[in-house]
Amino acid sequence: MSAEPVQSFEVDSLPVRVFASQDDMATAAAVEVNEYLCGVIAGQGSASAILATGNSQIQFLEKLVAIGEVDWSKVTLFHMDEYLGLDGNHSASFRRYMRERVEQKVQPAAFHYLEGDALEPIRECRRYADLLAAQPIDLCCLGVGENGHIAFNDPPVANLNDPEMVKIVQLDDACRQQQHGEGHFPTFDSVPQYALTLTVPALCQAKKMVCLCPETRKAQAAKDALHGPISTVCPASHLRTQPQCVLYLDSDSASLL
Repeated sequence: MSAEPVQSFEVDSLPVRVFASQDDMATAAAVEVNEYLCGVIAGQGSASAILATGNSQIQFLEKLVAIGEVDWSKVTLFHMDEYLGLDGNHSASFRRYMRERVEQKVQPAAFHYLEGDALEPIRECRRYADLLAAQPIDLCCLGVGENGHIAFNDPPVANLNDPEMVKIVQLDDACRQQQHGEGHFPTFDSVPQYALTLTVPALCQAKKMVCLCPETRKAQAAKDALHGPISTVCPASHLRTQPQCVLYLDSDSASLL
């Protein structure tokens, strides 16, 4: 049973749905993604999706896995970023997050990981870009950072028309502070300074995008994304040009709208 939004509206090309709680938001997103993936697999025999990590995705991924209707053996999965130089077994590694929350639970056809500790990170970016280019991307599930980033496209490094699909970026201080604040690293200084990330065009090539942005700490980013200029000052503002995207908010993140 899906939760109903308390409010629905559009900003430019972007549909926005506001839910009473984060739990309702996660439930509704899981139902929508489940139905979409089942439909894609029924229509073309397989599907491919890019998934996001982060605290905003945890409930959604739990609920999506629990529905249990997607034939994951026909789904190829990607994720969107990883810290440069971080071991894949580190507690903050996004590969570990995906292995434990998704891959080990659903056994997809393939889960392609971005190797943040690859010996040649530039070559790793190319390898991953080639994997992404090997098939159309049906779905991208993403979140929004406190600084308005999508993936690790922070305001100083985001390029809305990036010629690259995957690149190495320096993380800005607000992003690193968020990673520390969420408990992923014991101190600000222990948060890596660089990461590998899919670029904005790489995310937006997906035929469908579902963006989850809950919690009070994301309220300013949600306001900037929907009511500020469409620019790299708030990279998530670019979603207003993507009619295939749906932005999910809860009452807390929508509080400044």
